[in-house]
Amino acid sequence: MYAREVDDREFTFGVSGKLIRNVLVMYDRQTESYWSQLLGEAVAGEMQGAKLEYLPSWHTTWGKWKEMHQATLALKKGFSGGYDPYSSYYQSSSAGVIGETFSDERLATKEFVIGVELEDEARAYPFRVLNNEPVVNDTLSGKDILIVFDSQTATGVAFDRQLGEQTLTFVLKGEDPLTLSDLETGSRWDGLAGVATAGSLTGQRLDRIKSTAVFWFGWKDFHAQSGVYGLDLG
Repeated sequence: MYAREVDDREFTFGVSGKLIRNVLVMYDRQTESYWSQLLGEAVAGEMQGAKLEYLPSWHTTWGKWKEMHQATLALKKGFSGGYDPYSSYYQSSSAGVIGETFSDERLATKEFVIGVELEDEARAYPFRVLNNEPVVNDTLSGKDILIVFDSQTATGVAFDRQLGEQTLTFVLKGEDPLTLSDLETGSRWDGLAGVATAGSLTGQRLDRIKSTAVFWFGWKDFHAQSGVYGLDLG
């Protein structure tokens, strides 16, 4: 999710029908420049090189979202029901519509990962690793980060572990898989929201870091040098 303003100028976007390495390409109606969905950056046209501001969001289930935000309104676009027209695509081993750009067999083609990029370094956190290690204290491009994963809803988020002058280290707290505690102060945290709910840090909030839930083939085609947590790292 991104903000639609660039340098105090508001843009509206549509789907171009094009793909770059199997990832959606948007266009803006003001300049008709092309923008990469994954990068949040204009890749051709008048706005080439401009970047959209990342807005924190969750890729989660409707049930989990409603649990967290009971007053939510939903956009209904005319279709209801459980049929997924892309089910056969998910089940196949094909690398998207146009095939993969780079070959990398560290993970299966359509294995899901949480992808994080900071500065010039990228890392993929496979769902299958996060299922067994839902709280990851890591360091990427010199920044101390936290990955939290809810296996019940396949929801993954990334945070900056630096809070003021202090770097926090997180562990699971009790039986609730999304309730955390930091070793430095013993405060209790809501893992998905990144908010301290009890202890000396009550009310403090961790900054979200841009992350994306994506197929491995899509991530590594844009980040050929990406590390893989739990495989060659961690």
